[in-house]
Amino acid sequence: MTAHPGDTGLLAPGWADSAASSATGDEAYLRALLDAEAALTRAQAAMGLAPAEAATAVTEAAGAGAFDVRSLAERARAGGNPVIPLVADLTRAVGEAYGPYVHRGATSQDIMDTATMLVAARTLDVVLADLGRTERALSRLAAEHRDTAMPGRTLTQHAVPTTFGLKAAGWRSLVLDARDRLRTVHESLPAQLGGAAGTLAAFGAYGASDPAGLPEAYARELGLRAPGLPWHALRTPVADLAGCLAFTAGALGKLAVDVLTLSRTEIAEVAEGSGGGSSAMPHKSNPVRSTLIASAARRAPQLAATLYGAMAAEDERPAGAWHAEWEPLRDLLRLVGGAARDAAELAEGLWVRPETMREHLDLTQGLIVSERLSAELAPVLGRAGAKELLTRLASAGRPLAGAPELADVDLEPSHYTGSAGVLTDRALERP
Repeated sequence: MTAHPGDTGLLAPGWADSAASSATGDEAYLRALLDAEAALTRAQAAMGLAPAEAATAVTEAAGAGAFDVRSLAERARAGGNPVIPLVADLTRAVGEAYGPYVHRGATSQDIMDTATMLVAARTLDVVLADLGRTERALSRLAAEHRDTAMPGRTLTQHAVPTTFGLKAAGWRSLVLDARDRLRTVHESLPAQLGGAAGTLAAFGAYGASDPAGLPEAYARELGLRAPGLPWHALRTPVADLAGCLAFTAGALGKLAVDVLTLSRTEIAEVAEGSGGGSSAMPHKSNPVRSTLIASAARRAPQLAATLYGAMAAEDERPAGAWHAEWEPLRDLLRLVGGAARDAAELAEGLWVRPETMREHLDLTQGLIVSERLSAELAPVLGRAGAKELLTRLASAGRPLAGAPELADVDLEPSHYTGSAGVLTDRALERP
Protein backbone atom coordinates (compact mmCIF):
# COMPACT_ATOMS: atom_id res chain seq x y z
CA MET A 1 0.00 0.00 0.00
CA THR A 2 1.15 3.55 -0.65
CA ALA A 3 0.95 6.04 2.19
CA HIS A 4 -1.01 9.20 1.53
CA PRO A 5 1.42 12.14 1.68
CA GLY A 6 -1.17 14.38 3.35
CA ASP A 7 -1.73 11.96 6.22
CA THR A 8 1.21 13.11 8.36
CA GLY A 9 -0.17 15.35 11.11
CA LEU A 10 2.01 18.36 10.29
CA LEU A 11 -0.50 20.70 11.96
CA ALA A 12 -1.55 18.17 14.58
CA PRO A 13 1.28 17.66 17.10
CA GLY A 14 -1.28 16.32 19.56
CA TRP A 15 -1.67 13.09 17.59
CA ALA A 16 1.25 13.06 15.18
CA ASP A 17 3.52 10.02 15.49
CA SER A 18 1.16 8.37 17.96
CA ALA A 19 -0.13 4.82 17.92
CA ALA A 20 -3.59 6.29 17.38
CA SER A 21 -2.29 8.08 14.30
CA SER A 22 -1.19 4.77 12.82
CA ALA A 23 -4.45 3.09 13.82
CA THR A 24 -6.55 5.76 12.07
CA GLY A 25 -4.41 6.61 9.04
CA ASP A 26 -5.48 6.08 5.45
CA GLU A 27 -3.62 2.78 5.28
CA ALA A 28 -5.28 1.62 8.50
CA TYR A 29 -8.67 2.49 7.08
CA LEU A 30 -7.86 0.68 3.87
CA ARG A 31 -6.77 -2.34 5.91
CA ALA A 32 -10.10 -2.28 7.75
CA LEU A 33 -12.07 -1.98 4.50
CA LEU A 34 -10.25 -4.99 3.09
CA ASP A 35 -10.74 -6.94 6.32
CA ALA A 36 -14.46 -6.19 6.12
CA GLU A 37 -14.68 -7.40 2.51
CA ALA A 38 -12.73 -10.59 3.19
CA ALA A 39 -14.77 -11.38 6.29
CA LEU A 40 -17.98 -11.03 4.30
CA THR A 41 -16.90 -13.72 1.84
CA ARG A 42 -15.72 -15.98 4.67
CA ALA A 43 -19.04 -15.56 6.49
CA GLN A 44 -20.95 -16.50 3.35
CA ALA A 45 -18.69 -19.51 2.84
CA ALA A 46 -19.32 -20.57 6.45
CA MET A 47 -23.05 -20.55 5.70
CA GLY A 48 -22.66 -22.46 2.44
CA LEU A 49 -23.37 -19.39 0.28
CA ALA A 50 -19.92 -19.31 -1.31
CA PRO A 51 -17.18 -21.89 -1.99
CA ALA A 52 -14.48 -22.21 0.62
CA GLU A 53 -11.98 -21.54 -2.17
CA ALA A 54 -13.62 -18.17 -2.75
CA ALA A 55 -13.15 -17.23 0.89
CA THR A 56 -9.49 -18.18 0.67
CA ALA A 57 -8.97 -16.31 -2.57
CA VAL A 58 -10.60 -13.10 -1.36
CA THR A 59 -8.79 -13.19 1.98
CA GLU A 60 -5.43 -13.73 0.28
CA ALA A 61 -6.04 -10.96 -2.26
CA ALA A 62 -7.20 -8.57 0.47
CA GLY A 63 -4.00 -9.19 2.40
CA ALA A 64 -1.64 -8.85 -0.52
CA GLY A 65 -1.23 -5.10 -0.12
CA ALA A 66 -1.40 -4.21 -3.82
CA PHE A 67 -3.84 -1.32 -3.38
CA ASP A 68 -3.11 2.34 -3.94
CA VAL A 69 -4.63 4.66 -1.33
CA ARG A 70 -4.15 7.79 -3.43
CA SER A 71 -5.82 6.22 -6.44
CA LEU A 72 -8.74 5.04 -4.32
CA ALA A 73 -9.15 8.51 -2.83
CA GLU A 74 -9.21 10.14 -6.23
CA ARG A 75 -11.65 7.63 -7.70
CA ALA A 76 -13.91 7.80 -4.62
CA ARG A 77 -15.17 11.17 -5.83
CA ALA A 78 -17.15 9.52 -8.61
CA GLY A 79 -19.38 7.51 -6.28
CA GLY A 80 -18.94 9.48 -3.06
CA ASN A 81 -17.14 6.79 -1.09
CA PRO A 82 -13.96 4.68 -1.36
CA VAL A 83 -15.68 1.29 -1.24
CA ILE A 84 -16.82 1.43 -4.86
CA PRO A 85 -13.34 1.68 -6.41
CA LEU A 86 -11.93 -0.71 -3.80
CA VAL A 87 -14.45 -3.40 -4.75
CA ALA A 88 -13.42 -3.03 -8.38
CA ASP A 89 -9.72 -3.36 -7.50
CA LEU A 90 -10.28 -6.28 -5.13
CA THR A 91 -12.47 -8.12 -7.64
CA ARG A 92 -9.77 -7.75 -10.25
CA ALA A 93 -7.11 -8.95 -7.79
CA VAL A 94 -9.13 -12.03 -6.83
CA GLY A 95 -9.47 -13.08 -10.44
CA GLU A 96 -12.22 -14.29 -12.72
CA ALA A 97 -13.02 -17.53 -10.92
CA TYR A 98 -13.87 -16.08 -7.52
CA GLY A 99 -14.17 -12.36 -8.22
CA PRO A 100 -18.01 -12.59 -8.29
CA TYR A 101 -17.95 -13.47 -4.58
CA VAL A 102 -16.37 -10.14 -3.61
CA HIS A 103 -18.88 -7.83 -1.90
CA ARG A 104 -21.74 -10.09 -2.92
CA GLY A 105 -25.08 -8.86 -1.56
CA ALA A 106 -23.55 -5.98 0.38
CA THR A 107 -23.78 -2.22 -0.08
CA SER A 108 -20.99 0.31 0.29
CA GLN A 109 -22.25 1.48 3.65
CA ASP A 110 -22.05 -2.05 5.04
CA ILE A 111 -18.33 -2.13 4.37
CA MET A 112 -17.63 1.47 5.32
CA ASP A 113 -19.50 1.27 8.63
CA THR A 114 -17.93 -2.06 9.49
CA ALA A 115 -14.46 -0.76 8.68
CA THR A 116 -15.13 2.28 10.85
CA MET A 117 -16.01 0.03 13.77
CA LEU A 118 -12.81 -1.96 13.19
CA VAL A 119 -10.74 1.22 13.15
CA ALA A 120 -12.48 2.41 16.30
CA ALA A 121 -11.91 -0.91 18.09
CA ARG A 122 -8.22 -0.95 17.18
CA THR A 123 -7.77 2.65 18.24
CA LEU A 124 -9.60 2.17 21.52
CA ASP A 125 -7.20 -0.68 22.34
CA VAL A 126 -4.39 1.87 22.17
CA VAL A 127 -6.29 4.54 24.10
CA LEU A 128 -7.22 2.12 26.89
CA ALA A 129 -3.60 1.05 27.26
CA ASP A 130 -2.49 4.67 27.64
CA LEU A 131 -5.29 5.40 30.11
CA GLY A 132 -3.99 2.47 32.11
CA ARG A 133 -0.54 4.05 32.20
CA THR A 134 -2.05 7.37 33.26
CA GLU A 135 -4.14 5.79 36.00
CA ARG A 136 -1.17 3.95 37.47
CA ALA A 137 0.99 7.07 37.50
CA LEU A 138 -1.75 9.14 39.12
CA SER A 139 -2.32 6.43 41.72
CA ARG A 140 1.34 6.62 42.68
CA LEU A 141 1.21 10.41 42.90
CA ALA A 142 -1.94 10.34 45.04
CA ALA A 143 -0.46 7.83 47.47
CA GLU A 144 2.91 9.58 47.66
CA HIS A 145 1.33 12.98 48.29
CA ARG A 146 -1.59 11.87 50.45
CA ASP A 147 -0.57 14.38 53.13
CA THR A 148 1.14 17.03 50.97
CA ALA A 149 -0.79 20.15 51.91
CA MET A 150 -1.42 22.84 49.31
CA PRO A 151 -3.83 25.71 48.79
CA GLY A 152 -7.24 24.74 47.52
CA ARG A 153 -8.43 27.30 44.99
CA THR A 154 -11.99 28.27 44.12
CA LEU A 155 -12.88 30.93 41.56
CA THR A 156 -9.08 31.44 41.12
CA GLN A 157 -8.51 32.43 44.77
CA HIS A 158 -7.09 30.61 47.78
CA ALA A 159 -9.96 28.92 49.59
CA VAL A 160 -9.05 26.27 52.20
CA PRO A 161 -6.14 23.82 52.48
CA THR A 162 -6.32 20.64 50.49
CA THR A 163 -3.71 18.04 49.52
CA PHE A 164 -2.01 17.28 46.27
CA GLY A 165 -2.86 13.64 46.89
CA LEU A 166 -6.57 14.43 46.76
CA LYS A 167 -6.12 16.43 43.57
CA ALA A 168 -4.26 13.55 41.91
CA ALA A 169 -6.91 11.12 43.15
CA GLY A 170 -9.54 13.30 41.50
CA TRP A 171 -7.68 13.23 38.19
CA ARG A 172 -7.42 9.45 38.50
CA SER A 173 -11.15 9.16 39.16
CA LEU A 174 -11.91 10.95 35.90
CA VAL A 175 -9.49 8.71 34.02
CA LEU A 176 -11.23 5.66 35.44
CA ASP A 177 -14.63 7.09 34.45
CA ALA A 178 -13.34 7.52 30.91
CA ARG A 179 -11.86 4.01 30.91
CA ASP A 180 -15.14 2.46 32.00
CA ARG A 181 -17.10 4.28 29.31
CA LEU A 182 -14.61 3.39 26.61
CA ARG A 183 -14.62 -0.28 27.64
CA THR A 184 -18.41 -0.41 27.45
CA VAL A 185 -18.50 1.15 24.00
CA HIS A 186 -15.60 -0.98 22.80
CA GLU A 187 -17.47 -4.16 23.73
CA SER A 188 -20.60 -2.98 21.91
CA LEU A 189 -19.10 -1.92 18.55
CA PRO A 190 -21.19 -3.75 15.93
CA ALA A 191 -20.60 -4.98 12.43
CA GLN A 192 -22.90 -3.58 9.77
CA LEU A 193 -24.69 -5.73 7.23
CA GLY A 194 -28.02 -4.98 5.63
CA GLY A 195 -27.65 -4.79 1.89
CA ALA A 196 -29.02 -2.06 -0.30
CA ALA A 197 -31.85 -0.88 1.97
CA GLY A 198 -31.23 -2.78 5.19
CA THR A 199 -33.46 -5.77 4.39
CA LEU A 200 -30.81 -8.44 3.66
CA ALA A 201 -32.90 -9.28 0.59
CA ALA A 202 -29.96 -9.83 -1.75
CA PHE A 203 -28.52 -12.55 0.46
CA GLY A 204 -31.77 -14.43 0.21
CA ALA A 205 -31.57 -14.10 -3.55
CA TYR A 206 -28.09 -15.65 -3.39
CA GLY A 207 -29.46 -18.70 -1.60
CA ALA A 208 -29.51 -17.89 2.11
CA SER A 209 -32.47 -19.65 3.71
CA ASP A 210 -32.04 -17.46 6.80
CA PRO A 211 -30.43 -14.16 5.74
CA ALA A 212 -30.90 -12.79 9.27
CA GLY A 213 -28.23 -15.23 10.49
CA LEU A 214 -25.56 -13.83 8.20
CA PRO A 215 -24.81 -10.64 10.18
CA GLU A 216 -23.96 -12.78 13.22
CA ALA A 217 -21.56 -14.92 11.20
CA TYR A 218 -20.06 -11.76 9.70
CA ALA A 219 -19.55 -10.15 13.10
CA ARG A 220 -17.94 -13.34 14.40
CA GLU A 221 -15.37 -13.24 11.59
CA LEU A 222 -14.44 -9.69 12.59
CA GLY A 223 -14.54 -9.89 16.38
CA LEU A 224 -17.30 -7.29 16.48
CA ARG A 225 -20.74 -7.48 18.09
CA ALA A 226 -23.58 -8.86 16.00
CA PRO A 227 -26.04 -6.05 15.21
CA GLY A 228 -29.63 -6.41 16.31
CA LEU A 229 -30.73 -4.65 13.13
CA PRO A 230 -28.95 -3.07 10.19
CA TRP A 231 -28.12 0.40 11.49
CA HIS A 232 -27.59 2.31 8.24
CA ALA A 233 -29.90 5.09 9.47
CA LEU A 234 -29.89 4.14 13.18
CA ARG A 235 -26.64 5.76 14.30
CA THR A 236 -26.51 4.77 17.96
CA PRO A 237 -23.07 3.09 17.65
CA VAL A 238 -21.47 6.23 16.27
CA ALA A 239 -23.23 8.54 18.72
CA ASP A 240 -22.17 6.40 21.69
CA LEU A 241 -18.62 6.33 20.43
CA ALA A 242 -18.62 10.09 19.95
CA GLY A 243 -19.94 10.68 23.44
CA CYS A 244 -17.37 8.56 25.24
CA LEU A 245 -14.53 10.02 23.19
CA ALA A 246 -15.62 13.58 23.99
CA PHE A 247 -15.92 12.63 27.65
CA THR A 248 -12.43 11.15 27.63
CA ALA A 249 -10.99 14.29 26.08
CA GLY A 250 -12.68 16.38 28.77
CA ALA A 251 -11.54 14.10 31.57
CA LEU A 252 -7.93 14.34 30.43
CA GLY A 253 -8.43 18.06 29.87
CA LYS A 254 -9.13 18.55 33.58
CA LEU A 255 -5.71 17.10 34.39
CA ALA A 256 -4.14 19.31 31.75
CA VAL A 257 -5.68 22.63 32.77
CA ASP A 258 -4.82 22.03 36.42
CA VAL A 259 -1.20 21.38 35.49
CA LEU A 260 -1.20 24.46 33.27
CA THR A 261 -2.38 26.58 36.20
CA LEU A 262 -0.11 25.05 38.82
CA SER A 263 2.96 25.27 36.56
CA ARG A 264 2.66 29.01 35.94
CA THR A 265 5.90 30.81 36.79
CA GLU A 266 4.33 32.68 39.72
CA ILE A 267 2.81 29.46 41.14
CA ALA A 268 5.30 26.72 40.14
CA GLU A 269 3.82 24.05 42.39
CA VAL A 270 4.23 21.43 39.66
CA ALA A 271 6.12 21.18 36.37
CA GLU A 272 6.14 18.85 33.41
CA GLY A 273 9.08 16.51 33.58
CA SER A 274 10.15 17.33 30.04
CA GLY A 275 8.81 20.70 29.02
CA GLY A 276 9.07 22.16 25.54
CA GLY A 277 11.32 24.95 24.38
CA SER A 278 10.56 28.30 22.80
CA SER A 279 11.78 29.52 19.41
CA ALA A 280 12.50 32.98 20.87
CA MET A 281 12.97 32.64 24.65
CA PRO A 282 15.73 30.23 25.71
CA HIS A 283 14.74 30.33 29.38
CA LYS A 284 11.31 28.78 28.85
CA SER A 285 10.25 25.21 29.50
CA ASN A 286 6.68 25.15 28.29
CA PRO A 287 4.05 22.66 29.54
CA VAL A 288 3.59 21.27 26.04
CA ARG A 289 1.92 17.97 26.96
CA SER A 290 -0.73 19.79 28.97
CA THR A 291 -1.19 22.34 26.20
CA LEU A 292 -1.87 19.66 23.59
CA ILE A 293 -4.29 17.80 25.85
CA ALA A 294 -6.17 21.02 26.60
CA SER A 295 -6.37 21.70 22.87
CA ALA A 296 -7.94 18.29 22.28
CA ALA A 297 -10.44 18.83 25.09
CA ARG A 298 -11.58 22.06 23.48
CA ARG A 299 -12.02 20.56 20.02
CA ALA A 300 -13.67 17.27 20.94
CA PRO A 301 -17.14 18.55 21.93
CA GLN A 302 -17.67 20.23 18.55
CA LEU A 303 -16.64 17.10 16.68
CA ALA A 304 -19.00 15.03 18.81
CA ALA A 305 -21.77 17.54 18.09
CA THR A 306 -21.40 16.89 14.36
CA LEU A 307 -21.76 13.16 14.97
CA TYR A 308 -24.82 13.65 17.15
CA GLY A 309 -26.29 15.84 14.44
CA ALA A 310 -25.81 13.02 11.93
CA MET A 311 -28.32 10.91 13.89
CA ALA A 312 -31.07 12.71 11.99
CA ALA A 313 -30.53 10.37 9.05
CA GLU A 314 -33.39 10.17 6.60
CA ASP A 315 -34.87 7.10 4.90
CA GLU A 316 -33.21 3.67 5.00
CA ARG A 317 -29.86 5.08 3.99
CA PRO A 318 -29.15 8.81 4.23
CA ALA A 319 -27.54 11.24 1.82
CA GLY A 320 -24.98 13.42 3.57
CA ALA A 321 -25.56 12.51 7.21
CA TRP A 322 -23.55 9.30 6.93
CA HIS A 323 -20.83 10.99 4.89
CA ALA A 324 -20.60 13.79 7.45
CA GLU A 325 -19.44 11.32 10.10
CA TRP A 326 -16.24 10.06 8.55
CA GLU A 327 -13.79 12.90 9.11
CA PRO A 328 -14.99 14.15 12.52
CA LEU A 329 -15.03 10.61 13.90
CA ARG A 330 -11.51 9.97 12.72
CA ASP A 331 -10.45 13.34 14.12
CA LEU A 332 -11.99 12.42 17.47
CA LEU A 333 -10.22 9.08 17.58
CA ARG A 334 -6.93 10.75 16.73
CA LEU A 335 -7.36 13.60 19.19
CA VAL A 336 -8.25 11.31 22.07
CA GLY A 337 -5.54 8.84 21.13
CA GLY A 338 -2.95 11.60 21.13
CA ALA A 339 -4.30 13.10 24.35
CA ALA A 340 -4.17 9.71 26.09
CA ARG A 341 -0.55 9.27 25.03
CA ASP A 342 0.34 12.76 26.25
CA ALA A 343 -1.55 12.27 29.52
CA ALA A 344 0.43 9.11 30.25
CA GLU A 345 3.72 10.91 29.60
CA LEU A 346 2.56 13.91 31.64
CA ALA A 347 1.49 11.89 34.67
CA GLU A 348 4.55 9.65 34.61
CA GLY A 349 6.95 12.59 34.47
CA LEU A 350 5.19 15.22 36.59
CA TRP A 351 7.39 17.09 39.06
CA VAL A 352 5.67 18.00 42.32
CA ARG A 353 7.09 20.74 44.59
CA PRO A 354 5.73 20.29 48.13
CA GLU A 355 7.97 23.04 49.52
CA THR A 356 6.44 25.60 47.16
CA MET A 357 2.95 24.44 48.04
CA ARG A 358 3.80 24.90 51.72
CA GLU A 359 5.08 28.43 51.11
CA HIS A 360 1.88 29.35 49.32
CA LEU A 361 -0.23 28.22 52.25
CA ASP A 362 1.20 31.18 54.19
CA LEU A 363 0.44 33.82 51.55
CA THR A 364 -2.84 34.80 53.20
CA GLN A 365 -1.21 34.97 56.64
CA GLY A 366 -3.46 32.35 58.17
CA LEU A 367 -6.71 33.31 56.46
CA ILE A 368 -6.68 30.07 54.45
CA VAL A 369 -7.89 28.28 57.61
CA SER A 370 -10.56 30.88 58.45
CA GLU A 371 -13.45 28.52 57.62
CA ARG A 372 -12.19 25.99 60.17
CA LEU A 373 -11.41 28.72 62.72
CA SER A 374 -14.92 30.08 62.41
CA ALA A 375 -16.32 26.65 63.27
CA GLU A 376 -13.93 26.24 66.24
CA LEU A 377 -14.59 29.71 67.62
CA ALA A 378 -18.36 29.52 67.25
CA PRO A 379 -18.95 27.67 70.56
CA VAL A 380 -17.06 30.46 72.36
CA LEU A 381 -18.04 33.60 70.44
CA GLY A 382 -21.15 32.42 68.64
CA ARG A 383 -21.30 32.02 64.86
CA ALA A 384 -21.89 35.71 64.23
CA GLY A 385 -19.19 36.74 66.68
CA ALA A 386 -16.64 34.36 65.17
CA LYS A 387 -17.38 35.57 61.65
CA GLU A 388 -17.19 39.21 62.77
CA LEU A 389 -13.80 38.70 64.42
CA LEU A 390 -12.23 36.94 61.45
CA THR A 391 -13.71 39.43 58.98
CA ARG A 392 -12.32 42.33 61.01
CA LEU A 393 -8.85 40.83 61.16
CA ALA A 394 -8.90 40.07 57.44
CA SER A 395 -10.15 43.55 56.52
CA ALA A 396 -7.39 45.12 58.59
CA GLY A 397 -4.80 43.07 56.77
CA ARG A 398 -3.54 41.69 60.05
CA PRO A 399 -1.93 38.23 60.07
CA LEU A 400 -3.93 35.79 62.11
CA ALA A 401 -0.75 34.45 63.63
CA GLY A 402 0.05 36.70 66.55
CA ALA A 403 -3.46 38.11 66.92
CA PRO A 404 -4.14 38.03 70.67
CA GLU A 405 -7.70 36.87 70.07
CA LEU A 406 -6.31 33.70 68.45
CA ALA A 407 -3.37 33.05 70.74
CA ASP A 408 -4.51 29.55 71.64
CA VAL A 409 -5.74 28.51 68.18
CA ASP A 410 -3.85 26.14 65.87
CA LEU A 411 -3.20 27.92 62.56
CA GLU A 412 -1.07 25.24 60.89
CA PRO A 413 -2.81 24.49 57.53
CA SER A 414 -1.61 20.89 57.36
CA HIS A 415 -3.54 20.17 60.57
CA TYR A 416 -6.77 20.79 58.67
CA THR A 417 -6.32 18.33 55.81
CA GLY A 418 -7.02 15.03 57.54
CA SER A 419 -10.32 14.56 55.75
CA ALA A 420 -8.58 15.09 52.41
CA GLY A 421 -6.31 12.17 53.25
CA VAL A 422 -9.29 9.97 54.09
CA LEU A 423 -10.97 10.90 50.80
CA THR A 424 -7.76 10.07 48.95
CA ASP A 425 -7.60 6.65 50.56
CA ARG A 426 -11.18 5.93 49.59
CA ALA A 427 -10.63 7.10 46.04
CA LEU A 428 -7.61 4.83 45.64
CA GLU A 429 -9.68 1.79 46.62
CA ARG A 430 -11.47 2.00 43.27
CA PRO A 431 -9.91 -0.50 40.86
